[in-house]
Amino acid sequence: MNAQTTAVRGFSQLMRERYSCRSFLPQSVPRATQLDILGLAQRTASWCNSQPWQVYITEGAATERFRVAMLEPAKAGEPGPDFDWPREYLGVYRDRRLECGLALYNSVGIERGDREASARQGRENYRLFGAPHVAIITSDEALGTYGAIDCGGYVANFLAAAANFGIATISQAALAARPQRVRDFFGLPDDRLVVCGISFGYSDTAHPANGFRTTRAETNVVTSWASC
Repeated sequence: MNAQTTAVRGFSQLMRERYSCRSFLPQSVPRATQLDILGLAQRTASWCNSQPWQVYITEGAATERFRVAMLEPAKAGEPGPDFDWPREYLGVYRDRRLECGLALYNSVGIERGDREASARQGRENYRLFGAPHVAIITSDEALGTYGAIDCGGYVANFLAAAANFGIATISQAALAARPQRVRDFFGLPDDRLVVCGISFGYSDTAHPANGFRTTRAETNVVTSWASC
């Protein structure tokens, strides 16, 4: 087996095994490992090589303070997300969203229609699912949509790089729902837009929320070729 074949098999396995972790152990990730992950994610391609992402990471007591800040009830007049939420999920997109939600609820014993339990599970986003770290991904306001797209590429590469080092992750749009809290916490200017957060650490593999896996559409469902 040559080196190229080994690399392909390694990447294929990485992509198939990575998942969104919804319960973490309290153990911190060494700074050296964090830097390894960030170094790989920094190789992300971007529009005109603008590299719009600025990343803000918590550890130790700062993570606990951030958790408290995000868990506070919503305030009257509090700004919403910097980027518009999807207007609605239609057709197959609704089906996929519903399938994912039901699989999560089934894994943790939440019955369909139990709004109190589902709201409690939703609040786990603001508790960072118990993770010892969160990385907040931001973009520059002037770069608009393409800045956010580039940040999406960065997020995907961060998740893959973390998995490569045995670090569990979950990307969270929920944290972007309260962007001013994020800016206040990190002392960011108004022109830093919050794209999402990534909670990360070591997976609590015994937790039932980490026992299910989402499905993916077949390639031929999402791909078309023009040959003539």
